[in-house]
Amino acid sequence: MSQEREPKARLFLIRDAETETLLRGFATAIYRAAGLDPRTIRIVLVRDRAINAFVTTGNRMFIHTGLLLQTDSALEVVGTMAHETGHVVHNDISKAHDNTRETMLKTLGSLLIAGAAGIASHDGGVGAGAMMGGLSMAQRGFMSFSRTQEESADDAALRFLDRLGWSARGLARLFERLQLEDALVSDRTDPYLLTHPLSRDRVSFVRDHIAATQGMGDLPPRLEADYRLVRAKLDGFLSIPRTVLRAYPATNTSPEARYARAAAEHQFSHRAEALALMDGLIAEQPNNPWFHELRGQILYENGQAVPAVAAYRQAVRLASDQPLLRQGLAQAMLETGAPAMIREAVEVLDIATRQDPEDDTSWHLLGIAWGRAGNIGQANLALAEEAMLTRDVTSARRFARVAGDSLPQGPAKLRALDIANAMKKENRE
Repeated sequence: MSQEREPKARLFLIRDAETETLLRGFATAIYRAAGLDPRTIRIVLVRDRAINAFVTTGNRMFIHTGLLLQTDSALEVVGTMAHETGHVVHNDISKAHDNTRETMLKTLGSLLIAGAAGIASHDGGVGAGAMMGGLSMAQRGFMSFSRTQEESADDAALRFLDRLGWSARGLARLFERLQLEDALVSDRTDPYLLTHPLSRDRVSFVRDHIAATQGMGDLPPRLEADYRLVRAKLDGFLSIPRTVLRAYPATNTSPEARYARAAAEHQFSHRAEALALMDGLIAEQPNNPWFHELRGQILYENGQAVPAVAAYRQAVRLASDQPLLRQGLAQAMLETGAPAMIREAVEVLDIATRQDPEDDTSWHLLGIAWGRAGNIGQANLALAEEAMLTRDVTSARRFARVAGDSLPQGPAKLRALDIANAMKKENRE
């Protein structure tokens, strides 16, 4: 993943199974407390160091990496997500002006279609690079809430946290942080303040609630530990490596410090150092799938596909519900070039596409796997699925037509015909 910073109005989406799993866990608990169906939420990570989060129609919750990197505890992240859920409950998103809403949805649609870069992937194999201009301006217009809406969302967030038994101290701490930054650097105001105006009444309301609910506690220690690891890994991959090694010196032997250093050493292409750090972490936490995943990533990106397969196998075994881990495993298998590995990659990717049918990267890799396995009909069908997800109408129609002509009678052929028909101009309209 490129470390080059794009112009101010451009943003990058990234994918990382560990981070998404942590955030989805928070969202699931909050949605249940709010009486919403947690299966409807989709977490989207935006690579940007500014503190920001917002929810759009379709229950997509966008989280800036800055919300994780610039906070001190998971309670701050949870408080922010609870507030955003408050907007969902009050239907604030659908109340936006029609013209602004239409602009925002088109912008977000284009951004999502572009794909996303893997957090630890420099070659785009675990997600293709994505960037889209103009999001911040559209978001500001669409997601700017009134004082009444903000106060209602705060009130709802506090109720959700109370039901979970979690303190609102994190939300108060985030408000204080944003107020301080806004006062010190007015020309670099975090976008969260631009779209969610913060008043003294709001801050006082949250503080008064904390004083009245002293019995509310912190998150379970396991969640805080997971948050610290996620923050460290993001820092290790998204910050300048030398800065990371200074922030997490070798004298700091905590798991999160070693995790950050491993990511930074990997950025430096110091394979031996990075692997030594990961081996130490795995020895202490052998059932942590994310440690095995990063070990596999380091091996794969250093041209060691066969041992990378072994590492990814462990990751998938420990977290079999994670399609992104299967992507990494299949990519390493394809790199080996071994016929048996290629056949198995097809099986692995078939599961991944069923686990997350909206991930175009899995379909792309499945097309490659089927092609190398010699099944051109299935390869074209997979590439048609990818093109349909990315709204490449011309390619989707072409791949589906070729697949339909070469596949035998059965479900795959019918699917190819369905895609070809869906891509016709009259049906798209």
